[in-house]
Amino acid sequence: MANTTVLNTSEVAVSAGLILAAVVEAAALLGNGALLVVVLRTPGLRDTLYLVHLCVVDLLAAASIMPLGLLAAPPPGLGRVRLGPAPCRAARFLSAALLPACTLGVAALGLARYRLIVHPLRPGARPPPGLVLTAVWAAAGLLGALSLLGPPPAPPPAPPRCSVLAGGLGPFRPLWALLAFALPALLLLGAYGGIFLVARRAALRPPRPARGSRPRSDSLDSRLSILPPLRPRLPGGKAALAPALAVGQFAACWLPYGCACLAPAEQAAVAEAPVTWVAYSAFAVHPFLYGLLQRPVRRALGRLARRALPQPPRACTLRAWHLPTFLQHLQGPSLGPALGPPGAPEQAPDLPEGENLSMTGAT
Repeated sequence: MANTTVLNTSEVAVSAGLILAAVVEAAALLGNGALLVVVLRTPGLRDTLYLVHLCVVDLLAAASIMPLGLLAAPPPGLGRVRLGPAPCRAARFLSAALLPACTLGVAALGLARYRLIVHPLRPGARPPPGLVLTAVWAAAGLLGALSLLGPPPAPPPAPPRCSVLAGGLGPFRPLWALLAFALPALLLLGAYGGIFLVARRAALRPPRPARGSRPRSDSLDSRLSILPPLRPRLPGGKAALAPALAVGQFAACWLPYGCACLAPAEQAAVAEAPVTWVAYSAFAVHPFLYGLLQRPVRRALGRLARRALPQPPRACTLRAWHLPTFLQHLQGPSLGPALGPPGAPEQAPDLPEGENLSMTGAT
């Protein structure tokens, strides 16, 4: 009886993990696809090449390594697809290359925003995005090639370990973790830390007095009005929200995977499934964190949604049911000297008394 209970509990846990993994996969595909369409179809957002690159990397990961995690990996995946040695090495290479491309792309996006905010009037200080993204993919390809130097996959009777944690990289895992996680984390922390310091400095700077404003009097009321509030707020608190979200999301998603890379292979294989899918959840979070939190992206998404959705018919106002119009309909047409519309004036303002507009027109 106890064994049956334990078996049912493990089956429920595996089923719940599989459902969560499928939700993460669907959110990554739909979110990145929608954000990519919005960015490409909005003229003002086409310059955000780093955001387009991040969407493309997330879509590649959601279309390649995440389905392999659902179909070929052990729990929380199904584990029903058996990969041979060559597909297993290809899956290992894709995982070892796309994960650094994603983390380095996030760091490049953070540095681009830092330069845009801190040095907006010095375009020469910003390197071209094509050169930066070329360096990102060169580093990702080098780190993916390191996975091919690891131990070969196990023979077909044994379950193949195609992941980077359990079967790939071998002695190169610390170097891979340093370049794929530690370096992007330091770059991202420095970029968003600089953005927060600039925003806090701007919040602490006292506002300049307006031109033509009178000097404040030295009365008791004026002294009381310039006193600080009883509960002062932290300057730059609102500006700290975006850096805190970006750095916190990066640490929450990628830090467990980076620590597992530094652990021994046996311990990393035990924690492979949870830390891998926590890292994969970053692909689903990026469209909301770097897309919907940006005001231009939200405006562009709203415009495209209004164009795509059918417009509801406008409600026509029934003027006949207004009280003056309703009474006029009950009385019928007026029988005045002029047989024009009821609302027409009976006399012209510049004519003598007794002459109406129809008579003047006849003459």
